[in-house]
Amino acid sequence: MARQSQLIRINFRGGIISPGYLQQLLRIAGEAKVKELRFGLRQELFLEVAQAQLRSFTAACEAAGITWHTASRQHPNITSSYPGADIFTGDGWVTEGIYKDIFDLFNYPPSLKINICDSQQTFSPFFTGHLNWISSPYLNYWYLYIRRPGEEHTFCWPALVYTNSIAALSRELETRLAAETPEAIAQRPPESISRPLDKALELPAFHLPYYEGFNRQGHNYWLGIYRRNEFFPLHFLEDLCAVCLETGIGQLYATPWKSVIIKNIEPAHRKLWDYVLGKYNINVRHAANELNWQVADNCEDSLILKRHIIRHFDTADVRTYGLCFSIRLHAAGGHFGSILVRKQEDKYPTRLKYMQRFEILYKADFNPNAAGLTVYRSNVLKEHLGPYIVSLCKHYYEKGSEQPVWQQYTQQQLPPATAAEKPLHQCPHCFTVYDETAGDPLRHIEEGTPFAALPDTYDCYICGAGKEAFVSIAAASLRHPAT
Repeated sequence: MARQSQLIRINFRGGIISPGYLQQLLRIAGEAKVKELRFGLRQELFLEVAQAQLRSFTAACEAAGITWHTASRQHPNITSSYPGADIFTGDGWVTEGIYKDIFDLFNYPPSLKINICDSQQTFSPFFTGHLNWISSPYLNYWYLYIRRPGEEHTFCWPALVYTNSIAALSRELETRLAAETPEAIAQRPPESISRPLDKALELPAFHLPYYEGFNRQGHNYWLGIYRRNEFFPLHFLEDLCAVCLETGIGQLYATPWKSVIIKNIEPAHRKLWDYVLGKYNINVRHAANELNWQVADNCEDSLILKRHIIRHFDTADVRTYGLCFSIRLHAAGGHFGSILVRKQEDKYPTRLKYMQRFEILYKADFNPNAAGLTVYRSNVLKEHLGPYIVSLCKHYYEKGSEQPVWQQYTQQQLPPATAAEKPLHQCPHCFTVYDETAGDPLRHIEEGTPFAALPDTYDCYICGAGKEAFVSIAAASLRHPAT
């Protein structure tokens, strides 16, 4: 049977969305009778256009200069940690200007997935791309991790690459990776501005910030909007763009969690946002255990599985802070998640969903950016996924409780140890002491004069013993004349 609709993908480079551009796209989509839209894991936008409307939609997009692709990954979006800049990142050197400079250098549509991330954040995945650029400790230099399509292994490029070389090197690698391994390319590397790789990348401990609702941003607010079913009503997005344009907000952001972020909302304008959220009954306070999921794009079966597991989380009242979960019903590389649920390939495939089996895997130290996957359980029925994953969550916290956090904390509360005392020198005959901290005022020896710096003619002022007779002792070993 012929498809009744076409799934369309709109790329927003780095996750940056112009409200005016989106407003124009939404108008064209509305004329094509589109009612809802979805954001994707790579910070793009998906909409489904009926075949009867596709020709007029295509013509309108072409007239407006809007580029779209089918849902295939022929030209995937460039993803970045830019949406979290200023709200989820530390004091690193990757500023908004540097992100935009890099995006401007890409004067071609990449055919590989490219990630550009600040190494000090954990909001955006590091290694879900084929070319993964991660900031280094050195200003304007980047680590590069390469993963060929369909593979899990990543290769660390043996040099740090300068910002201005990122786009050109990415383009060269796209061409050569089709026929060469990353290791082979590194033996004959393309020209680029680089410096030696003298320090390995240190993965930060994973923490997913709560990215929903109104939150303080200096004197202003930022707003995160997440949808449980992933669908954003078209008219809601139209009103969202209208408020942005009315209040002078020039950018909004798609995130890797299929949500939207609006920054720099002035307190005087918050009532406008409250009005729009209320008008469409948009909830912005979901439970944290619902927000920390990476679910395949446009996959209703994955969403059903997610809801099933979350219901079990709620029943078990399990803690999931510090973890994130991923569901992949079909094989794919570049997994991001502390705990992964994957449909298990069966020797005897069946369409009966109740007969399907899954495997549960987890990353090293449960860090979703870490390499490698360890199998926790295989051949698991859907009904048993919840209990097993709850057990794995408890294992994560038990593992964490083995760390001597309490002992380290209490040790830090102790007063700092005093500096080692300088040795005293004592006459063994009359027990007179020379303390170099005090010196010897009677002999005009200044405070702080080391015993070794005393003249050879120095002697005990009581018994006259020479300097060479004095012995070095600790304060606790002082001897006193008998009384």
